Amino acid sequence: MENKKKVVIFGVMDTAELAHYYLTHDSECTVVAFTVNKEYIKSPFFHGLPVVAFEEVETLYSPDDYYFFAPMTGRKMNKLRESIYMAAKAKGYRFISYISSKISMFDNKIGENCFILEDNTIQPFTTIGNNVVLWSGNHIGHHGEIKDHVFFTSHVVLSGHCLVNSYCFFGVNATVRDFTTLGEGTLVAMGASITKNTDPWGVYMGSPAKKKEDLNSIDAY
Repeated sequence: MENKKKVVIFGVMDTAELAHYYLTHDSECTVVAFTVNKEYIKSPFFHGLPVVAFEEVETLYSPDDYYFFAPMTGRKMNKLRESIYMAAKAKGYRFISYISSKISMFDNKIGENCFILEDNTIQPFTTIGNNVVLWSGNHIGHHGEIKDHVFFTSHVVLSGHCLVNSYCFFGVNATVRDFTTLGEGTLVAMGASITKNTDPWGVYMGSPAKKKEDLNSIDAY
């Protein structure tokens, strides 16, 4: 259809491949190309579409005519995804968000460059910022706020009235008690149960979760 948004996806690995599939089969978008940094181009095509250097993508796919999507993983506590998001924004691109048709949500406000997969439940009065990933099967409780550059893996339960600050990462099957504030850059380990507010850049493990270390450097994550 002529009114479909034409989208350039950043990446040529699993997450980009999944994004291509979801956008092709469950959106009003058309993927036209992939882009990565020039040094990582191994083939000129991916899924039959051009792979172009990010350094010059705007000269080939003008931000006036094309949208951008950077559905990257949470490596380095979402800082890598943030850096590409900000670099594409500096080039003048507008962003799409992918929100699966197979989720439960209401009139929630959701930002740009979000990747929200199937079987998520987002209850009323909760807002989601920019550059957030919700992998499949999470419960996002009511009257909460998720800020920018956050990554939920799968089957995370975020109870009501929670505040999730930027750069947080949630492992599979993590649980957060209601009325909890997670400090910026909190890493919640797989299966951890958060019952109290967390410190910024702390790693929390166990049930009930305890702080195990500080993320003094994100280089290892």
